[in-house]
Amino acid sequence: MGKSETARNPRTPKKMASSTRARPAHRPAAAKTETPYHHGALREALLQAAERVLERDGLAGLTLRAVAREAGVSHAAPTHHFGDLTGLLSELAAVGFRQFNTAMASACDAATTPLERALARPKAYVAYAQAHPGMYGIMFRTERLDYSRPSLHEAAEASFAGLANAIGAMRQEQISEDALTLNQGAAIARAWSMVHGFTMLLLDGRLKDILERLPEGTSAERLLEAMLTAPVAEKPGP
Repeated sequence: MGKSETARNPRTPKKMASSTRARPAHRPAAAKTETPYHHGALREALLQAAERVLERDGLAGLTLRAVAREAGVSHAAPTHHFGDLTGLLSELAAVGFRQFNTAMASACDAATTPLERALARPKAYVAYAQAHPGMYGIMFRTERLDYSRPSLHEAAEASFAGLANAIGAMRQEQISEDALTLNQGAAIARAWSMVHGFTMLLLDGRLKDILERLPEGTSAERLLEAMLTAPVAEKPGP
């Protein structure tokens, strides 16, 4: 028995030593390079990372690799969830439209008078674009988006429905989203063209010259209000 134990004991330290050496501290280092996410949470985290990259670095800086780095995950993660850059941009635009729609709906809900309600939607439209210029820009880059993706199609359609309903309320009539009369289409296009055009000029700094010529303290929002409430044709002065 003594011999047997003597024969076993020398091997035991070797095994223990081998087991100890086989535990190099590589795993903690790997954990630092990637952030663990649940599958569903990873998709959301990638979209949030994409929004941060877009607002910080612009559309030119928004790549699948840049988004993966921002989220702290492997370079393959965005491809797995969105397929390619068009897929990522389309899903990001859908997020933008949902944020956009929520902002305008909240502004309308907070209005207490008919005039406030009439101005709430266009003012919220411009305010969203000013706060999220990158997101606003990608929402209207049709050539970079895939509108066959259900999330983007639904979000964009909801945005149009909100505009059509607002114009219908102003005209005191029900407007169908699928079939418009010429006058209804003209009213929608006129309102959208005015607010979208104003927004783009404002974001590009092209309204600065006009604002500098107005009475001191006149804001871009006040200029927008004046545009929206001014009659289509004013009587010429004496």
